[in-house]
Amino acid sequence: MERCVPDRSTVFRGCIPALMTPCNADRKPDFDALVRKGRELIDLGMSAVVYCGSMGDWPLLTDAQRQEGVRLLAEAGVPVVVGTGAQNPQLAAEHAAHAKQVGAAGLMVIPRVLSRGTSPAAQRAHFAGILKAGEGIPSVIYNSPYYGFETKADLFFDLRAEFSNLVGFKEFGGAASLSYAAEHITSGDPDLTLMVGVDTQVFHGFVRCGAAGAITGVGNALPGPILRLVELCQQAAAGDVEARRLAEELDNALAVLAKFDDGPDLVLHYKYLMVLEGSPEYALQLNPSDALSTSQRAFLEGQWKLFRTWWDNWSGRES
Repeated sequence: MERCVPDRSTVFRGCIPALMTPCNADRKPDFDALVRKGRELIDLGMSAVVYCGSMGDWPLLTDAQRQEGVRLLAEAGVPVVVGTGAQNPQLAAEHAAHAKQVGAAGLMVIPRVLSRGTSPAAQRAHFAGILKAGEGIPSVIYNSPYYGFETKADLFFDLRAEFSNLVGFKEFGGAASLSYAAEHITSGDPDLTLMVGVDTQVFHGFVRCGAAGAITGVGNALPGPILRLVELCQQAAAGDVEARRLAEELDNALAVLAKFDDGPDLVLHYKYLMVLEGSPEYALQLNPSDALSTSQRAFLEGQWKLFRTWWDNWSGRES
């Protein structure tokens, strides 16, 4: 399979699912299933995939496993954006270098964790090491309060002055953080892209903040509805009144399922949603003790059925 050549102007635009790691019966990564799902989602209209962000359970994988998944996706022609999360800045840079070597489409630059994570100087050096190792690969800073560090405009532009491959900002901090990023970082420069990083903020990000892309969790299981939501939000951001109304309706209908994306059990919820949607290879977790409670499973099933009934009868499904 011919590899995709990343286009730095488009790789972070549109809708990008953050792939989860399917497991074999022995709870080892099933990379054949990972690649199948990646290709399936691209064929449905996703612009790229992320692998080894929080959705991919990167802390539970070995470095070799992470890199094997990235390599296989790239070799299969799937444009893959690689998460660089690591406790050691040197390892984070090595993941960026590997991504470059195998032809990945982009990098999601995750802050330094645990060691000196609140130090701006340490984070600056951490980011710089990743961006240098991945020189030439379009990259976005992953901003999330869950990592214990907020990247502000001064640090972003300090890095961008040195690294031209830093082309955007992926915001997981919620509505206020998206608004900050739009006002102080990404607006006014067509070479910079703001990405919505949480499923609950797609409408706010596109319509109110000028976002050009979204990284989705629930879109792994419900690609059709999420692709439609992004399409409607893009039209609404261009001033389409009817699209804005429909986008708000769909966003509201998805609210409960999307809300799992900003909780600690997001992978457990979305893997189970994948099973409900006909992907049994996502039934197991890498860590055997990671599991939804009986009540959580029943709640998810009920909300999934409710959404599916609504979706099947909604007038705005098709353009």
